[in-house]
Amino acid sequence: MAQKPSIPKGTRDFGPIEMARRNYIFDTIRSVYALYGFQQIETPSMENLSTLMGKYGDEGDKLLFKILNSGDFLHGVTDEQLHSESTNKLASRLCEKGLRYDLTVPFARYVVQHRDELTLPFRRYQIQPVWRADRPQKGRYREFYQCDADVVGSDSLLNEVELMQIVDTVFTKFGIRVCIKINNRKILTGIAEIIGAADKIVDITVAIDKLDKIGLDNVNDELRRCGISEEAIQTLQPIICLEGTNDDKLRTMRQVLAQSETGLKGVDEVEYVISRLPQLANPIELDLTLARGLNYYTGCIFEVKALDVEIGSITGGGRYDNLTGIFGMPGISGVGISFGADRIYDVLNQLELYPEAVSTATQLLFVAFGAAEMDYCLPILHQARQAGIRAEIYPDAAKMKKQMQYANAKHIPYVAIAGETEMAEGKVMLKNMTTGEQALVTPTELIEGIL
Repeated sequence: MAQKPSIPKGTRDFGPIEMARRNYIFDTIRSVYALYGFQQIETPSMENLSTLMGKYGDEGDKLLFKILNSGDFLHGVTDEQLHSESTNKLASRLCEKGLRYDLTVPFARYVVQHRDELTLPFRRYQIQPVWRADRPQKGRYREFYQCDADVVGSDSLLNEVELMQIVDTVFTKFGIRVCIKINNRKILTGIAEIIGAADKIVDITVAIDKLDKIGLDNVNDELRRCGISEEAIQTLQPIICLEGTNDDKLRTMRQVLAQSETGLKGVDEVEYVISRLPQLANPIELDLTLARGLNYYTGCIFEVKALDVEIGSITGGGRYDNLTGIFGMPGISGVGISFGADRIYDVLNQLELYPEAVSTATQLLFVAFGAAEMDYCLPILHQARQAGIRAEIYPDAAKMKKQMQYANAKHIPYVAIAGETEMAEGKVMLKNMTTGEQALVTPTELIEGIL
């Protein structure tokens, strides 16, 4: 017997019910983005590796899916090179393209490439899949969708405020209780300065960003492996574990960072954003352990955690002042957020928060017993569709039991039956599959009864 086909680990198939739910997620996010004046773009699934490499830090670069060059990808590579060169160096010879790791770097490339066509500030959103060569686990996939919104060409912190309002609006619409976490890379830079480890800012941020995942002791061990002194690590402890209200934390950090101009600027930026969000339905919290490990963030950074489900971040983002400079356009600031559609999907499933109508595709099924009955039903089917009712007709002459089983299997709420009696009166028998009630109705009454 032939082996049953499979799909790569970290990827998933989605059937009709799943796709209806996913489209509910995408449509909800898309509608909120549109309310705030964002315009949609798309970029290719694959980018030149020169576009992607070096933008995500060493850890991110390792997770890039690289694509072998077309044709004879070993052309020009000697046996000695093939067996002696490092994996990364060999990959650079064999691969010129890679699958996109996120939507932000391709967006930065898009802005630079299409600069003359854009009106700044440019507000774009993008809903597309991304790929990461990560180890699959619960809530972590190798192929997943991101739903990004970014503003480029504006330094105003009002953009951060509006992005947090978007986050709050989206999750309120979903009915998911979340905590919005905020920090600032300038605060983290200031912390590195005052502990005498300014040159270790990347190592420090990567380590403390793992606090929720690996715990304080393991974070400290990682800091030691990175060459952070024991004195500096001890100085970090009360900062990493700081508790209290946002106002308490801000006051404390002003004192701690009194000698760091950069750190104080970060405190000012966080205070500006938080102070303008008093009406959020979900709490916003200053979290000094939030680091967002990607190197391109330079200002406020955000993550969103679901309060009722054990899962990783379901939204993240931040300010990046220097990203377009990598592509030859310095001085263009940007800020963005990314909703993790796949994790949101898992949260909605676990909490059973989908509206009932989301999973119902067909509303009305016409049951017919032969060619004459089908010909009779077709004009009524057309009227129903014209009225906006999602309707179908069973395409084969089959027994009533089989057609009703089909309706039940697809959770179709209404069935219209046409036999000799109904046809003689110019009507159909409309059955409510939920209540079992049925009535002989005209085509107009059928449409009114469903709508």
